[in-house]
Amino acid sequence: MRDKKDNKSTRYLLIIYIFLFLFLALASYLCYFLVVKSDKFVNNAYNPRINAMEKNVIRGEIRASDGTVLAENATNSNNELYRVYPQGKLFSHVVGYTNKGMSGIELYNNSLLLTSHEFIGDRVKNDVAGKKNYGDNLITTLDPSLQKACYDAITTEKGAAIAIEPESGKILAEVSKPSFDPNTISENWDSISNSSDSILLNRATSGLYPPGSTFKIVTALSYLRDGGSMNDTFDCHGSYTEGNYTVHCAHNESHGHQTLKMAFANSCNVAFSKIGLSLSEGILKDTAEDLMFNKKMNLDQHVSKSLFRLGDEESKSTIMATSFGQGQTLVTPMEMCMISATIANEGTMMKPYLVDSIENSNGENVKTTSPTSLKSNVLTLEEVSELKEMMRSVVTNGTARSSFRNATFEAYGKTGTAEFNAAKDTHSWFTGFATDGNKTIAVCVILEDTTSYASNSAYKIMASYFN
Repeated sequence: MRDKKDNKSTRYLLIIYIFLFLFLALASYLCYFLVVKSDKFVNNAYNPRINAMEKNVIRGEIRASDGTVLAENATNSNNELYRVYPQGKLFSHVVGYTNKGMSGIELYNNSLLLTSHEFIGDRVKNDVAGKKNYGDNLITTLDPSLQKACYDAITTEKGAAIAIEPESGKILAEVSKPSFDPNTISENWDSISNSSDSILLNRATSGLYPPGSTFKIVTALSYLRDGGSMNDTFDCHGSYTEGNYTVHCAHNESHGHQTLKMAFANSCNVAFSKIGLSLSEGILKDTAEDLMFNKKMNLDQHVSKSLFRLGDEESKSTIMATSFGQGQTLVTPMEMCMISATIANEGTMMKPYLVDSIENSNGENVKTTSPTSLKSNVLTLEEVSELKEMMRSVVTNGTARSSFRNATFEAYGKTGTAEFNAAKDTHSWFTGFATDGNKTIAVCVILEDTTSYASNSAYKIMASYFN
């Protein structure tokens, strides 16, 4: 009899534990949804709650950091509201559009723009009179003059540029080409959406590219973490063969006997192939993931996840190619800019953001964004010092020296040439940062399918910022 009672008690306890587990799982998912996923659903253009808000609230304006209007409202002959973008193509990807769907700031801050913090008496008065309240205005971190400098610096048909303030994470400029006019997107929708040029893609945040030699920042850091030294030397005779795979330096240039710093400045593929083969298993992946590869970033806009795909038992050829930025690695310009910003900020990676503050229609502050770190102590101060020394050598004695020969500011960077097809056509990269002693800027530029130098474009952007 006792055994039967014990068995029954055990079954009851098992059922209780199962229900308790299910309850905790449901509660955990609810917390996760509220913290991580809720904004995505709240700001969805098809959310009926948002549609209801639009019936009662006039969408707020979007402005640049200096007050320049980037998005506002106008009325047509039938007294119907429609959205106007006074800057046209210049801010098209980052600000976005509200016709034929939504994108950019318009999408990711949809609920903020349709929330009204007008004086409560005015809101009650409008509700009684059947009038709409005015939504809040968003003051962004974007600098119009720097945005124009980035736009003009992209000299190819396709490309992207992004600029970040390292100590805060403020996105100062974000440009993607080819661009489009959000004022006429409805009329031109078919040609824009069906274009093979992916016109609607924000290449600065969502474009995934092989990083080319800009990835040597990650490889060099891995080598130093694996016990390597800045004084270690490598011999380069223009090419290097391991098994059936041969690596060539640009134009088959023989760099001779060089230190790690020299190899970095000269962007020597031979040296970095040897470095890659010398690394302990897994350290290159660990370092890349420390720098946010393979990690989803929850920012106030969509950013594609940069991908590092080197397994534990890869061929020597794959390891060699990956070490100098080819292989299967894919990155966004945002990712490479964040790496440069982290080095500039003494090893702390700040969370990039676009909305600096929210104001009501009377210009009264509702909320101000506080800078937050995405990841603290990503790099030690010693690693920061060594990376700065190598990146400085790129612009003083290395592959970017001609671009920065007239610089009146102190620049650091890494160039990159990335093959993207079997025909060995190339994209041109530059990622880096600069300071004039008072302020600092991190910049990343990619020019697609070109023989031009992205370092020239980066110099123009930095010079515009400091001037």
